[in-house]
Amino acid sequence: QVHMVQLGGGSVQAGGSLRLSCTISEYPLQNYCMGWFRQAPDEKHTEHEREGVASIDSGGTTAYADSVKGRFAVTEDKAKKAFYLEMSGLGPDETAVYYCAAEFAGIATMGGPICLQAREYRYLEVWGEGTLVNVSS
Repeated sequence: QVHMVQLGGGSVQAGGSLRLSCTISEYPLQNYCMGWFRQAPDEKHTEHEREGVASIDSGGTTAYADSVKGRFAVTEDKAKKAFYLEMSGLGPDETAVYYCAAEFAGIATMGGPICLQAREYRYLEVWGEGTLVNVSS
């Protein structure tokens, strides 16, 4: 069974930067969407209601939420079976638990901006355990 392990996160002051990583036990050879999602600590959302932040598909196409464009970057390293989220210019309102996820069916054959939609990770999906990012003012 495929599983994902997240590293990174922690506390940072407003305007600071952090890097999150997600290692996947078996990196897919074909279609996939991989995304980063977040949920404020006090929100009671299901995984499919989380806010999409950034994504990358099997063709290398990236997508970003409007609120993070120019500040966040998603990359992957297939040799290391990992993908990353580089965050800069963080604001206190971005304090949240950040999750990585992968989808290997459904939207994986489409790619592009739909990979940002958490509700579409519902066919052959895997979620990371989440990591807290705390941004202080």
